[in-house]
Amino acid sequence: MNDTIKGIIAQFVEATTSVLKTMAMTDVKVGTPFVKQHAGAQGDVTGVIGFSNPKGKSRGTMSLTFTTASALGIVSAMLYEEQSEINDVVTDAVGELTNMISGQARKGLVGMGMIFEGAIPSVITGAGHIIRHVSTSAILAIPFETQHGALMVEVCFS
Repeated sequence: MNDTIKGIIAQFVEATTSVLKTMAMTDVKVGTPFVKQHAGAQGDVTGVIGFSNPKGKSRGTMSLTFTTASALGIVSAMLYEEQSEINDVVTDAVGELTNMISGQARKGLVGMGMIFEGAIPSVITGAGHIIRHVSTSAILAIPFETQHGALMVEVCFS
């Protein structure tokens, strides 16, 4: 694994860890990153956000996928209000967490010479849903475990 990929992983791990700790008082344990070989989500609720270089030279996507249990637990902790089903409140919070993690990671990538502007996130729900990243290049997946369950961050650049 080259230094650029290690740096990208570090930025997304730091952003995910920091945002979940700050916004939802949730600690995360990072799993081993890997290259994802399929488009299927490894969870039930996914926030997806695109980003692009201001000069149009490159673009990418980041997705944040939760199991139902982790989405409900993390959003409940974030809002100090018990959530018992995937509803508009939960999907809005997933979109906002996606936006915050992407924004913090993109801020860190500037130090690596990678400058990106973010788009507006969208949220996909349902078991077995598909995540369409902007590129056909490798999709870097970073698994996390929390006291509420698993989540996955995926990043792809073109």
